[in-house]
Amino acid sequence: MSSQRERRVWAIVPAAGRGARFAEAAPGSPPKQYAVLHGATVLEWSLRALLAEPRVISVLVALAADDAHWPKVAERLGSAKLQTTTGGVNRQDSVLNGLDYLASQAAADDWVVVHDAARPCFNATDLTALLDAVEAHAVDAPAAGAQSGRGAVSAAGAAGVVLAAPVVDTVKRELGGALATVDRQGLWRALTPQVFAFAQLRHALKEAALAGVLVTDEAQAIERMGLRPTLVQGSPFNVKITRMSDLITAADILKMTEDRAMRVGQGMDVHAFGPGDHVILGGVRISHAKGVVAHSDGDVVIHALCDALLGALGDGDIGQHFPDSDPRYRGADSRVFLRVVAARMQAAGLKLINADVTVLAEAPRVAAHRDAMAANLGADLGVPAQLINIKATTTERLGFIGRGEGLAAMASVLLGS
Repeated sequence: MSSQRERRVWAIVPAAGRGARFAEAAPGSPPKQYAVLHGATVLEWSLRALLAEPRVISVLVALAADDAHWPKVAERLGSAKLQTTTGGVNRQDSVLNGLDYLASQAAADDWVVVHDAARPCFNATDLTALLDAVEAHAVDAPAAGAQSGRGAVSAAGAAGVVLAAPVVDTVKRELGGALATVDRQGLWRALTPQVFAFAQLRHALKEAALAGVLVTDEAQAIERMGLRPTLVQGSPFNVKITRMSDLITAADILKMTEDRAMRVGQGMDVHAFGPGDHVILGGVRISHAKGVVAHSDGDVVIHALCDALLGALGDGDIGQHFPDSDPRYRGADSRVFLRVVAARMQAAGLKLINADVTVLAEAPRVAAHRDAMAANLGADLGVPAQLINIKATTTERLGFIGRGEGLAAMASVLLGS
């Protein structure tokens, strides 16, 4: 068994359903996960927190065999974390198909996060709480399926966590025309995501399938093994899209919260001068007596901006995503890097509020090129150029920049949801 610190986190999003109740209200429309919601599809919103969380190393989406909508969504998301497999007839089958697909990649005690494709208001705060909780409650347990029978996965503390919201309304039960009030004490609404040990969940779902039991969520399969997952209180706004009217509710929630999430990032890049007759800054070719020594085109403005954006996303740095050891990036146009980072920002449900970039160089002068640089950066980030400020300064002939040995750039960004 690996230690708790070594356990990786995978995510599975079953998205093969047709949404019969949703389809009844809108015949001929796409499945509910592809319904348009607040400028994106429901599925894109549902994936954003998972794609933005650094601890989640891969997000597997289980799709219908004839899904014609996914390619465009995947292109817009542009995330290297995404994988796909074919889903099943129901949610239970889709999740099990996903676990089988990941079996060659995941360790038995890795964590697997299962999230509904139709829960677009799930937020990063709740995901952080879930992952923190599963790590806090984790203990090493025998790999599920190592023994036969239901006792194979009964280790205490390894039963996973379930996002849930307490029931606050008065609850009624109607049976045969008779109405009764139900004691709501201890009642919770099960939400997603839910997080379990990989092999443990796979074993539990297979056991349920063999018994002919159709579970309504993963926790129910785990409970059948005699285990008790831990509840983590989540936002009551984590609504599920079931009917057409739910889109209105979800849109109101997203609008209500869009100004609440603010992320700040900063970045810096430096390059030495070398042979050449120009430099590239902000995607603009500027004549100069020297070039720069770089694996790509050496655009310090874009490199610093990419690092600032990745910092705000909590998503590593430019060297991690575009390593200079990769021959694909030799001489590469740095605007390509910026577009990829922009797609990651959008997939996380965030947008640029503003960016401030400072070029540090004795030469070349950049004043005449500021507007063109801002226009390039704005186009790649999908925002007006006015949101990007470009300025320059010297170092009063001090240091390597002052001696004309190289140039640098610093960038700060503010992102919002």
